[in-house]
Amino acid sequence: MNTKLNDCTYLVTGSAGFIGFYLTKRLLQNGVRVIGIDNVNDYYDLNLKKSRLELLMQYDGFKFIEGDISDKNMIMKTFEKYRPEIVVNLAAQAGVRYSIENPDVYIQSNIIGFYNILEACRHFPVDHLIYASSSSVYGANKKVPFEETDFVDSPVSLYAATKKSNELMAHTYSHLYKIPATGLRFFTVYGPMGRPDMAYFGFADKYFSGESIKIFNNGDFKNDLYRDFTYIDDIVAGIEGLIGHPPTETVPHKVYNIGNNSPEKLMTFIETLEQCLSNATGREVVFKKEFEPIKPGDVPATYASTDLLQEAIGFKPETPIAEGLQKFADWYVDYYNVK
Repeated sequence: MNTKLNDCTYLVTGSAGFIGFYLTKRLLQNGVRVIGIDNVNDYYDLNLKKSRLELLMQYDGFKFIEGDISDKNMIMKTFEKYRPEIVVNLAAQAGVRYSIENPDVYIQSNIIGFYNILEACRHFPVDHLIYASSSSVYGANKKVPFEETDFVDSPVSLYAATKKSNELMAHTYSHLYKIPATGLRFFTVYGPMGRPDMAYFGFADKYFSGESIKIFNNGDFKNDLYRDFTYIDDIVAGIEGLIGHPPTETVPHKVYNIGNNSPEKLMTFIETLEQCLSNATGREVVFKKEFEPIKPGDVPATYASTDLLQEAIGFKPETPIAEGLQKFADWYVDYYNVK
């Protein structure tokens, strides 16, 4: 990271979240000042979020504000007080399936909350706004790998619709107010201290609770689900690389895929996780498996073309799933004191 960027004040929303935590930690390790905002909600294990925050609090450069980005007054006051030059908006209500059961919170956080961030960037101009979009915007697109130029006007979940809305809102604000903004379409991020609502984490939980895991591919190994599993360190390296590359077009708004560009069959991923947990525990781990139909809102294959990001910053993920899942398994066994 160059010296000029080191002198900036960074605002990271969702700093107690999975990606937000790792990005904030990397920035703090680089010696920069980071203002973190998070509402520390109970969508998943609060202890995990508190553990992440405790690690961040060890750094002198970290200032934490517990609050919700849907609180416009709090957002405006924070921007006015700290005048961040770089804003990374990772606060959002995540999860495809949860959006079917709890739509209100998605509108509150992902639409109203993001609008507040854009308004703050309008009134207190920033050098670069980076925000989380999602691979889910590609909906049920059949053509893979997904490319940024693909048609994305047919979302199959409310979560996906909110993320597509974020891209449209950011483009509009970039057009009207020249806010340099970059959206990132994340593809299945995993790693230690990850989100317990993600499949790989849930599989480990189920195994150690003596329960079977549910696999939503109908047991069809020939036409298995494909996913672009992307290790957290590769994601953070991509974000870090983009910080100093704000868009400079007439409308300064860009959207990039950020993924592994190397899809894995879901069953291969599961077998690798079994092996990694076996290594971590010193005993053979085999999941009890139940096969069910694919769920509403899920899609058969999601993986990214990352050519645009590679052209922009030389982005190239370096972590194979066997290595990334081993790091997760070792952390999980230690953190939960699994015997």
